[in-house]
Amino acid sequence: MDFTVGVAMTPLDQLAGLARTAEECGFGSIALPDSLFYTEKQSVDYPYTPDGSRMWTEDTPWVDPLIAAAAMGAVTSTLRFYTQVLKLGSRNPVLLARQVGSVANLTGNRFGFGVGIGWAPEEFEWCGVPYARRGKRVDEMIEVIRLILGGGMVEHHGEFFDFDRLQMSPAPSAPVPFYIGGHTDVALRRAARIGDGWTSAMIRFDDLVDVIARLRELRAGYGRADEPFEIQAVCVDRFGGAGYAELEDAGVTDIIVVPWIFDGHGFDSPLEAKQESLRSFADKYIHRREQE
Repeated sequence: MDFTVGVAMTPLDQLAGLARTAEECGFGSIALPDSLFYTEKQSVDYPYTPDGSRMWTEDTPWVDPLIAAAAMGAVTSTLRFYTQVLKLGSRNPVLLARQVGSVANLTGNRFGFGVGIGWAPEEFEWCGVPYARRGKRVDEMIEVIRLILGGGMVEHHGEFFDFDRLQMSPAPSAPVPFYIGGHTDVALRRAARIGDGWTSAMIRFDDLVDVIARLRELRAGYGRADEPFEIQAVCVDRFGGAGYAELEDAGVTDIIVVPWIFDGHGFDSPLEAKQESLRSFADKYIHRREQE
């Protein structure tokens, strides 16, 4: 089981320093969030808070996660990066394939593509994409991106996207893993059917156990039970050595943590305080596990 550092809502000038320290401390990955813009009016509820409100404001810092992965990859050598999750629905898959392939190449295959659909109608409509039938469109987008990233001359003639033979070079020298986000049964089916893993939003342990069991059932039904599959989790009620052991026993392969929050520091705390939290967390949980 690995530990990943979540860097949502972090000031952009801290990202490189956090990446270097996370690598030095033995963390496996950085999880990069995605938000295109902040709408003044919220037309639908945010799905991952009890009251539907957003956890950020119009002034909260965000960066394109693919650009962040490339920048942080340039100052590290072993640390992995994955989007958690990039909202596919409002984007163009051909352009995305170019970007994802570039990040994979620039980081030496240290990039994983965590994807979701997107929850805000405005992100679709203001980017020129219909909100309707978004799930079917995203399924085809994943197919298109994987096809192009596979290399060589390819073509696609689908319901939503259509292009003749093209090639993007260089293709990544190893397959880019796709991690599927979402807690609905439709999302779990998508992860089980085509994903290399499933990645959670904030979730309680009992619900997480149910999700993992459902994913196992679905993957068996798709004939994929014996294939490698990652479970990346943001669990909100299991912490510390005993809690992390429970998560590992439940089947979690990657725990996403924000160590400075555990130490009482906010998202806008100084870089040095966050780096000290990374070191303290690593001493307590990562290095101790390595010694056992």
